[in-house]
Amino acid sequence: MNTDQLPNIDSECLHPIDRDQLQAPIGARKPKTLLLYGSLRTRSFSRLAAEEARRLLECLGAETRMFNPSGLPLPDDADQQHPKVQELRELATWSDGMVWCSPERHGAMTGVMKAQIDWIPLSLGGVRPTQGKTLAVMQVCGGSQSFNAVNQMRILGRWMRMVTIPNQSSVPKAWLEFGDDDRMKPSSFYDRIVDVMEELVKFTLLLKDRKDYFVNRYSERKESEAEFRKRIDQRALQNPDKSA
Repeated sequence: MNTDQLPNIDSECLHPIDRDQLQAPIGARKPKTLLLYGSLRTRSFSRLAAEEARRLLECLGAETRMFNPSGLPLPDDADQQHPKVQELRELATWSDGMVWCSPERHGAMTGVMKAQIDWIPLSLGGVRPTQGKTLAVMQVCGGSQSFNAVNQMRILGRWMRMVTIPNQSSVPKAWLEFGDDDRMKPSSFYDRIVDVMEELVKFTLLLKDRKDYFVNRYSERKESEAEFRKRIDQRALQNPDKSA
């Protein structure tokens, strides 16, 4: 790889694209998906939609877990050792991908939804629990179809360094879309959730075993190399005889 025309590049830190890494076989382990929903109501339509998504994911071969936000404190209103905070963070670390499903309230995602995301840190014990993981976003509406909540969650997904899939779901007048048995009725809105979950599983399978390669960045390699050289230089100064 010729970097002669790139004077700003540290050639030791810019690596050729490894096609073998990109084409590595997909491991047999099931993709692990965490589902979050944004309402505490007894009959929460965001929870019901998430449960439909969960059934589809398991049918498509994924392992799933769903977090119940009841009892989760507001961000900064409790210590991070709170049991619900610890549960959420452990699930985030466990997962290969996530589904976020929120109602739209006052033109935005709910506080319940945002609180869950805010409790997931960008870095946790030297590990970034969301970086390079997949994300699907969904919302339910009390009235006509809207996309404010999913648009906001897409911004958050990017901020959390997640790979947010192109497709999404928005269910208008959600109270009409679920029967007395709390199952979603057949409709184009249900079919869209099928599309989204199918797409999520495909993206997650592609990324789950090579996520670290995809998020291996030139700037971070350069910074690490600079720190390494600094440590070597410091050792040489402390032990001049040994460095000769």
